[in-house]
Amino acid sequence: MSELLKGIAASDGVAISKAYLLVEPDLSYSSENISDVDGEVEKFKAAVNQSKVELTQIRNNAEKQLGPDKAAIFDAHLLVLEDPELLNPIEENIRNNKVNAPTALNEVSTNFITIFENMDNEYMKERAADIRDVSKRILAHILDVELPNPSMINESVVIVGEDLTPSDTAQLNKEFVKGFATNIGGRTSHSAIMSRSLEIPAVVGTKDVTVRVKHGDSIIIDGLTGDVIINPTDDEVLAYEQKQKDFLAEREELAKLVNDESVSKDGVHIELAANIGTPNDLEGVKNNGAEGIGLYRTEFLYMGRDNMPSEEEQFEAYSKVLKEMNGKRVVVRTLDIGGDKELSYLNLPKEMNPFLGYRAIRLCLDQQDIFRTQLRALLRASEHGRLNIMFPMIATIQEFRDAKAILLEEKEKLVSEGVKVDDDIEVGIMVEIPATAALADIFAKEVDFFSIGTNDLIQYTMAADRMSERVSYLYQPYNPAILRLVKQVIEASHKEGKWTGMCGEMAGDSTAIPLLLGLGLDEFSMSATSILKARKQIKQLDQKEMQELAGRAINCATSEEVIELVNHI
Repeated sequence: MSELLKGIAASDGVAISKAYLLVEPDLSYSSENISDVDGEVEKFKAAVNQSKVELTQIRNNAEKQLGPDKAAIFDAHLLVLEDPELLNPIEENIRNNKVNAPTALNEVSTNFITIFENMDNEYMKERAADIRDVSKRILAHILDVELPNPSMINESVVIVGEDLTPSDTAQLNKEFVKGFATNIGGRTSHSAIMSRSLEIPAVVGTKDVTVRVKHGDSIIIDGLTGDVIINPTDDEVLAYEQKQKDFLAEREELAKLVNDESVSKDGVHIELAANIGTPNDLEGVKNNGAEGIGLYRTEFLYMGRDNMPSEEEQFEAYSKVLKEMNGKRVVVRTLDIGGDKELSYLNLPKEMNPFLGYRAIRLCLDQQDIFRTQLRALLRASEHGRLNIMFPMIATIQEFRDAKAILLEEKEKLVSEGVKVDDDIEVGIMVEIPATAALADIFAKEVDFFSIGTNDLIQYTMAADRMSERVSYLYQPYNPAILRLVKQVIEASHKEGKWTGMCGEMAGDSTAIPLLLGLGLDEFSMSATSILKARKQIKQLDQKEMQELAGRAINCATSEEVIELVNHI
């Protein structure tokens, strides 16, 4: 008997495979005195050796998929497994105190972790994290419990988890991971955004898929409707195999538009750009006929590692994207850390409301060494293409002025060092705070462009956390309040001869596209997989008619009324 779970459709497509449960396993144990001391020591040594074999595989996979910098984390773990100062006291603890291996391991490793965490030296504090991770792996092998690791997957699976962190999703191999389902999240959570970048089906916000599904269960993910079917019947599998074929056939049909221009029925050209997280996303950008990159999320360079990326490393990543886009516009967002994106090595304070806290431009203006390194790398890369730089989370005009002043200082330094820097870099801001939208006419006099980040703009305007399923009904992109803010920003930019793009998920939403076309949005930036569908839709729309539609929509009272209007065009 199959079981149906309902969630939020986060990434289009259908996946039929077996479940890979990416959840923390139970590593509880009882402290016991033992009589077979030699047997217990052997059990411990075997667990260490198994951990070495496993970490070597993980390290090699990470190097292949993510590069040597990400693999370096596992090199540090392998060194811990060779360290006699850690391993010998554990063995001695077993022999001298006749305690079982888990107890001996826990006592010694906890002692080391406490010592390292209390040191002032940042490098030593990082070693505490390495010992914690390695001890957990050894313990899992002693208890004969498998630790999940997405980078080790080598067969077709659907990932099932509480949520997927950006570093989890960065390790997923598209060849084997056919889709995923999570307990929490919404269409704008990072796991959902990454699933669209990877072009794999996803359903999020199911509440309890990890409880309902067992590792190895047969599972269907319907990213078009938000349905998850556990242990489907033969008839259900046949029906979904057909749905999968139909979806792929429709995608092939859309692929014929890859080299077309994005022009409305009445001849108005619209720029359709892609959102990316890493240079690896460029293949999808090209395959889907993007006319530029409207959002390069640079924070993924900083994640899934235990130290800051160097200026050189960043320069290489930015240069690669600019070169491969071959003169098309690339809008790079400076570091946007905080909220639901954390860096373990930054030791950011825990906050009650991280989305409203110390993040993005606020962090960069405070920790200028991080900011200046990134700006130097961007400026050096600028000669390789058409670079635009935008600052996230700008709330006041002073923040923009301060950020731009630092950018110009770094440019001046590079030029005086004889480094070639492009003179035509446009500098803009993300509009994601209502205060900024309200002052768009003032900002428009100083910025070169706006990019509306609707994921945050909607949650801040509606005072509703976009990660919370309980208030997900308030995530309303078509609410007239949101449409009025968007209109205000676009009109302010046009009055000053500037342009406005949108890089939030709303830009690729088929209900929102007619409204945004009518409001005069210049650039729509979205997940690469949404571009061809959006192009097809725009070709069928008359912008003048959409202007009239948008005019009526902003005078509606509710989201539902707006949806009703759009459904009748």
